[in-house]
Amino acid sequence: MSDSGNPSSNCAGLASLRWLIVSFVIVVADRFTKYLVVDNLAEFERISLLPVFDLVRYHNTGAAFSLLADAGGWQHWLFTGIAIVVSAGIVWYQWNLPQKGCHTLATGLALVLGGAVGNLIDRLMQGYVVDFLLLYYRDWHWPAFNVADSSITVGVTLIIIDSVFFERERSKTAAPE
Repeated sequence: MSDSGNPSSNCAGLASLRWLIVSFVIVVADRFTKYLVVDNLAEFERISLLPVFDLVRYHNTGAAFSLLADAGGWQHWLFTGIAIVVSAGIVWYQWNLPQKGCHTLATGLALVLGGAVGNLIDRLMQGYVVDFLLLYYRDWHWPAFNVADSSITVGVTLIIIDSVFFERERSKTAAPE
């Protein structure tokens, strides 16, 4: 008896390699843009590009939105450990995803993985993450972010879209009649 009719039994194998390449491209883009910022801007320097958008150079020792940035150093190891565990979990999960019907989920996971690894490299090499994109309006500003953060945000959005709109359909297709 063959499992080929069950979408969840199709091992992703080579298809997973494609998603790892997407993650790798995100890491390379993140590293390259951070290199350009570090090489061309002093810390806290700002270059205004638009009335609501600046390039900056901030060193973030915390998590998203600088959460726990002033916690005294222990947070570095906490966020490093979380990034390693999450990245390993995504690689394992991605490798075991079905080949069919999971493109949105696989893309989201690949983007999250690329962003997590990009920021993990910063934490391991420097002890902080380089953030350089700053959106603001008058006195209000969004916390500075980078390519890795953007990738994680888009990836999580795709994972949510997949779970809200596509997971139910896959479950119906995979359910025995």
